[in-house]
Amino acid sequence: MILVLQEGITREEKGRLDSSLEDHGCIVREISTYQLGVVGAAGKAEKDVDFFQDLPGVERVIPISTSFKLVSRQMHPEDTVVRVRDVEIGGDRIVVVAGPCAVENREQAFTTAAEVRKYGAVMFRGGAFKPRTSPYSFQGLGVEGLQILADIREEFGLPVVTEMTSTDQAESMDKYVDVVQIGARNMQNFELLKCVGRIGKPVLLKRGLSATIEEWLMSAEYIFSEGNDQVILCERGIRTFERYTRNTLDLSAIPIVKELSHLPIVVDPSHATGMRKKVAPMARSAVAAGADGLMIEVHHDPDKALSDGAQSLYPKQFGQLMRDIYVISPVVGKQLDFAYDKKSGSSDETCEENGREKKRAAFLGMEGTFSHKACNQFFGNKVSTASLPSFRSIFEAVKTGEVDYGVLPLENSLTGSIHENYDFLLEYDLKIVGEVTLRVKHHLIGIPGTKREQIERVLSHPQVFQQCRLFLEPHHEEWALVSVTDTAKAVRLVREAGKPTDAAIGSREEAKIHDMEIIEEGIETNPRNFTRFVVIGKEPLPKGPRSKSSLIFSTVNQSGALYRPLKIFADRGINLVKLESRPIPGKPWEYMFYVDLEEDVESPGFETVLLSLEEHTDYLKVLGSY
Repeated sequence: MILVLQEGITREEKGRLDSSLEDHGCIVREISTYQLGVVGAAGKAEKDVDFFQDLPGVERVIPISTSFKLVSRQMHPEDTVVRVRDVEIGGDRIVVVAGPCAVENREQAFTTAAEVRKYGAVMFRGGAFKPRTSPYSFQGLGVEGLQILADIREEFGLPVVTEMTSTDQAESMDKYVDVVQIGARNMQNFELLKCVGRIGKPVLLKRGLSATIEEWLMSAEYIFSEGNDQVILCERGIRTFERYTRNTLDLSAIPIVKELSHLPIVVDPSHATGMRKKVAPMARSAVAAGADGLMIEVHHDPDKALSDGAQSLYPKQFGQLMRDIYVISPVVGKQLDFAYDKKSGSSDETCEENGREKKRAAFLGMEGTFSHKACNQFFGNKVSTASLPSFRSIFEAVKTGEVDYGVLPLENSLTGSIHENYDFLLEYDLKIVGEVTLRVKHHLIGIPGTKREQIERVLSHPQVFQQCRLFLEPHHEEWALVSVTDTAKAVRLVREAGKPTDAAIGSREEAKIHDMEIIEEGIETNPRNFTRFVVIGKEPLPKGPRSKSSLIFSTVNQSGALYRPLKIFADRGINLVKLESRPIPGKPWEYMFYVDLEEDVESPGFETVLLSLEEHTDYLKVLGSY
């Protein structure tokens, strides 16, 4: 049940209420969206609803309609993010867990771990205890396998996931692994579920072979009821009459679970299909359907695997799949980050250097903007964020040390470059240390009940008006376009005015934050609307990736001047992914050239290239490698 508390209740009064609920057999959970205003209670309550209605401080009681209480979206409206060391499951990043079905020996496990980490996996999976259909099949290495997994974590920095098959393994699991997996065969082994609930480590709960979604969520409820709320659901296919695949991957479960529960969900296409060539298409489909992550079986030599070799990808196949997921992720508002672990480690080091609990990153505008989302996607929860009113103020804050990093839009796929920020990159002595690309989906937003025909004014950022040009053009005579500094501010101003004649263009998150209504969805001119954001700082991330670089240079105004520096790149096989000119202030018809290239120009092997560039340019500045 959900208890709506009386207005003005104090923390002391609420504490007494919580104690009273617990005394009567309830498990109490905060519903943080409303701070002190709402709490959830579930469990073996000894009294009926009327009793709780009469408790001091309770305004009204709302029964939870589902049989699963603690894992329901009613009890916890916001998405749960499960944290495993530096990895977050359920946030804006797609998390990929990869490794062999079973740990066969140290060499096999370490070789595979090196490969999956190279291609972007952020967690390692491998079975130490293997429940097999045949008693004569390989059953796993047991505790020796757990020790190998722990060594892999230390060597590669990858949190490890493995299956627990018996309550007798609890002590070993607690000692060696980061995430305890409950396999499909044990989904309704209730004593095992209670046990992992008491261990307290994150649990990856696989759906049973013939389990309904409700039965699956009820199994998660068992774990929650023992005090462990760090549960990750895993859809791995269910048994049907179809025989062309091992199981039938139920992708429809993803949006259903997202609606019913606040728990993150990952998908295991390897066990679902049982066939190597089917894994990649189903993995891509799972991301498109809204999964928070993937669990993929990879083996360095699958033809010799002791378990499930036929469904295990070769490392290069896994690498290609990761590239595909990288492209798909922004379409569904996510990001696959090939340098997840490197950024996390560098964040920790920066915190220690600055003597702060967390480093700080600034973004334009208010919470809910795409700049804010880009900041969250790049850093996760490793930073505290600061909202600033202008691009220049972000550059200034980084320059003075008020913040460690700034997140800035640099170019949009529909409207081109944000030239103001290119000019600031020339003006300030700061580095580009990272980048992130977001799909930008704009919505027409108004106060609840607003009709499109009532609108007279539309507020948003000028860039947004350009990105929604085709939608706005038919209304150019009836709608006044009002420019503001960011989309979140536009939504807030419309909410504060409370007029059905006003509307804003912004994101779904901004509408939700301000309790506004979406009048029209997806009004950008082209659905392939992406914005590239860069992260600026004084110094590169200590352990950050460096596969791309940005430069600025100018040349003399004579025939062939631009050709000569470009020939240097061509002769060395260096791929340029962007070339753009900008006027040089105070020098009419003279230009600076901004170049992005796929190379670490700050590496020792690139020194001769930079020297050659200096010989053929009037001015050269390295903006950063990232």
